[in-house]
Amino acid sequence: MRAWLVIAHRWFGLSCALFLTVAGLTGAVIAWDHELDAWLNPAFYRTGSTAAPLPAAELAARLERAEPALQIRYLPLAVAPGETLTVFVEPRPEPATGVLAELGYSQVAIDPASGEVLARREWGRAALDRKHLLPFLYKLHYSLHLPDAFGLPLGTLFMGGIAIVWLIDTLLALVIAFPSRGSWRQSFAFRWRAGGYRLNFDLHRSGGVWLFPLLLTLALTSVSMNLKNEVMRPLVAAVSPLTPSPATLRTEPPAPGERVLAFTDIVDIAEREALAHGITAPPGGVWRDSLHGVYGVGFFAAGASHGDGGLGNPWLYFDARDGRVLGADVPGTGTAGDIFLQAMFPLHSGRIAGLAGRIVVSACGLLIAALCVTGLVIWARKRRARRHAERVRAPLTSVREFST
Repeated sequence: MRAWLVIAHRWFGLSCALFLTVAGLTGAVIAWDHELDAWLNPAFYRTGSTAAPLPAAELAARLERAEPALQIRYLPLAVAPGETLTVFVEPRPEPATGVLAELGYSQVAIDPASGEVLARREWGRAALDRKHLLPFLYKLHYSLHLPDAFGLPLGTLFMGGIAIVWLIDTLLALVIAFPSRGSWRQSFAFRWRAGGYRLNFDLHRSGGVWLFPLLLTLALTSVSMNLKNEVMRPLVAAVSPLTPSPATLRTEPPAPGERVLAFTDIVDIAEREALAHGITAPPGGVWRDSLHGVYGVGFFAAGASHGDGGLGNPWLYFDARDGRVLGADVPGTGTAGDIFLQAMFPLHSGRIAGLAGRIVVSACGLLIAALCVTGLVIWARKRRARRHAERVRAPLTSVREFST
């Protein structure tokens, strides 16, 4: 049985080593995406102005009037002093035909005091210039920038499949790391003085054992990040009831040109509804799902959109046409399955533990890449040894056949 497990670990590991190396290295960087992006692209984050900001809804309306081909997708409702108001936009469909314009950008940074547009970019574009580098790495992390096809996000689904293989392989690795009960201590040890191949082997085996809880957590949450609706929700629903997703509660998407509520209307409704859910934080951002006709309102203070510490920020969801409440995602509430799913992103990003968690996740990204490299070294060494043994056996076999 152990021999079969070793073979399975070998081929599972080889099949995902390259992709995990990319995911590990990019994950180590994007744990600090906001800070690094602000350093590379200060125009997207800072204005230097101390003037009082205009209301966010007014700034959004100005942008939509000035550029009628776009509509706001995500709008922060407050910014810290000296910071830009950075919105996400999408093409506005033509009322008569539903055809979408080609914008060439999806993120716009605005001076909140004057309404001046300071910077634009297409978030996630495959480009390595400083403006697009961090979003490029972020998207590379979870999709390898593979293009969508057949109406499916192929890159996201592919990396979700890699995450499943990684999850299984992590469990296999733990089993084969302990060859016998009597030698279990060796599975935790590093032969630092031995150097060379022996140390490489220990770094791979013992490093994996020490990191097993973190590796298992990252592998499991990776599956949830990329295959939440396809895999994770059905599995969790088999164990615990789940609150329906707000988008599924809409019976029909809005018709082209159909009137929907404005951001200000939704925020007013959300403030009243927040009291019923015991939410004390102010409305911090509004997100609009045009496809399903759903608004989401997040509650957090300016500069706290990432929800560091705990399970994140509360969100309420509304029908975009009439403001009807569709659902709520309040951290720490709901069924056991709801809370389990709420924990996936905070665990994966390390933000559940604030700054310390992000440091751990960033270090784990580098260590995952190191485990992949050491595993490839072990495979290459054993492969050479097997080929050498085959070459030695081949002449001996020929001699025996000739002598008989």
